[in-house]
Amino acid sequence: MSGVIANFLIATLAAMLIVAVVGDLRSRTIPNWLNAAIALSAIPFWWFSGLSLWPDVAAHVAVAALVFAIFALAFHIGAMGGGDVKLIAALSLWLSPFAVAKLLVIMSLAGGVLTLAMLIRHRWAKSATALEIPYGVAIAVGGFWVLGEPYLNQFG
Repeated sequence: MSGVIANFLIATLAAMLIVAVVGDLRSRTIPNWLNAAIALSAIPFWWFSGLSLWPDVAAHVAVAALVFAIFALAFHIGAMGGGDVKLIAALSLWLSPFAVAKLLVIMSLAGGVLTLAMLIRHRWAKSATALEIPYGVAIAVGGFWVLGEPYLNQFG
């Protein structure tokens, strides 16, 4: 039964990531309530996944705090929005340290493709406004990749 609930929570996380993508595409913002919901729903996920407080949950929290600190620096220099920073940290709470590393690689690759596409679109439209990248999309792509891999890769 615990596995069924854990899978339901993962599906709920996927739905919340879709909400983040839609919001980021529409308004270039990811609401605080959504980031808080993603972060807080990691707690029952840990419980139903059978993670121990030490070292499992402690490692999740420590890695998420490190991710938040690193991306807060990106926010400080203007390279990333605050909602994006909170989203990547909240998503990191759900993942093992190794999965977070995979998330960051996939997210970076997706972010590069997204940035290139947005730059081409921006130049094509000859827009005079500043280019804003909805990086929540790249974060969600990385999240979907890492979350879906155990279900789609039956050989690994």
